[in-house]
Amino acid sequence: QVQLVESGGGLVQAGGSLRLSCAASGRFDRLNTMCWYRQAAGKQRELIASITSGGSTNTADSVKGRFTISRDNAKNTVYLQMNSLKPEDTAVYYCNADTFSLATGWGIYWGQGTQVTVSS
Repeated sequence: QVQLVESGGGLVQAGGSLRLSCAASGRFDRLNTMCWYRQAAGKQRELIASITSGGSTNTADSVKGRFTISRDNAKNTVYLQMNSLKPEDTAVYYCNADTFSLATGWGIYWGQGTQVTVSS
């Protein structure tokens, strides 16, 4: 029903910046809250940032002041601007979306992830 495609990951040096994008497509009537998660090697997946359909945001303490989440509702896309990157930010970053369809109700969908590697 809904597909999420992440892009923008890559290899950067510590102190650099990346901008991740996640575009939603498929059949849905509303995109509600959208989130970014990350999972480092050998660790559990953690919530990094979220944004509601109205634009209210929340970010994890570990990235607060460095990462900014935003969205473009006309493009059904959520972004994660990552500045002052650190080696500990290295992880696979996943997009998550809470959707609503008049036909099927609420649903939660995940992208396949994009790798971010920060070298020292």
